[in-house]
Amino acid sequence: MAIKTLPFDAAEYLDTAESQAELLADAFESGDANYITHALGVVARARGMSNVAKEAGVTREALYRALSEKGDPRLSTLIGVLKALGVQLSAKIPA
Repeated sequence: MAIKTLPFDAAEYLDTAESQAELLADAFESGDANYITHALGVVARARGMSNVAKEAGVTREALYRALSEKGDPRLSTLIGVLKALGVQLSAKIPA
């Protein structure tokens, strides 16, 4: 008998700014573009995709496409999403 499972969406559990920031920090630290895009999508869903899209200056559909597994968001879209999420990036040279 097969085990019945339900879909899991991390966005449902990232209900604090701290938990969202932790996911994004881990994604950016990894340097993996797919992971970064995925993490941005999870946090955007946690905050409300329509609200994030509006603040980022793109349509909800365009944001879903850009942050999908096959998406390859433009830099302007990423900057808009980061701004909408209240995320600031900084650069540092590794020691």
